Amino acid sequence: MKRPIFARMYARVRPAMDREGAAEHRRRLLAGAAGRVIEIGAGDGGNFAHYPAEVVSVLAVEPEPYLRAQASRSAATASVPVEVVEGTADRLPAADASADVLVVSLVLCSVPDQQVALAEAARVLKPGGELRFYEHVAADGGRLETVQKIADATVWSLFAGGCHVHRDTAAAIEAAGFVIEELERFDFPADQPNPARPHILGRARSVVVEPVV
Repeated sequence: MKRPIFARMYARVRPAMDREGAAEHRRRLLAGAAGRVIEIGAGDGGNFAHYPAEVVSVLAVEPEPYLRAQASRSAATASVPVEVVEGTADRLPAADASADVLVVSLVLCSVPDQQVALAEAARVLKPGGELRFYEHVAADGGRLETVQKIADATVWSLFAGGCHVHRDTAAAIEAAGFVIEELERFDFPADQPNPARPHILGRARSVVVEPVV
């Protein structure tokens, strides 16, 4: 999936976003993660510096060639083992039940179908595994929601790498069979007009299906 203009723009903007507070969001997103991790839509590798030492390995999946190359450079200096691979959210290059933790960070806004992507997340997670999420989502009414709907119906997705700003991602996570255990909702950036807010950050767990006896 090639989006070269957006990829270069994102690689320039992401460090500035981190300096404005997104780096702290990433740190909290990944705090306490352990074991084998799969990260969907790794971008330029902005999360890699925040993985704790308890993480055994990270399989970082990124479809865009320019961002994947940037992520590979970031992986070389990460404090945990990171393998950057080509792939998409709807077809992860990983075996069933192979991950303890799955990470989505500002990516479920741009996948073609959230339910397909979340079904893949459930497939690769071990029973009872964790989904860590940090996403911008639909506003709950008011002028911002109107702006988001107009943006999604017109040119926003075209210029923002397939991004949609009016998605109820928390509801999609629950609809996919995950149980949300922790959810924080906040405006970011707090002091700037931007359709890509509010944000949510939290943890969900895949449902353990008990065998029929």
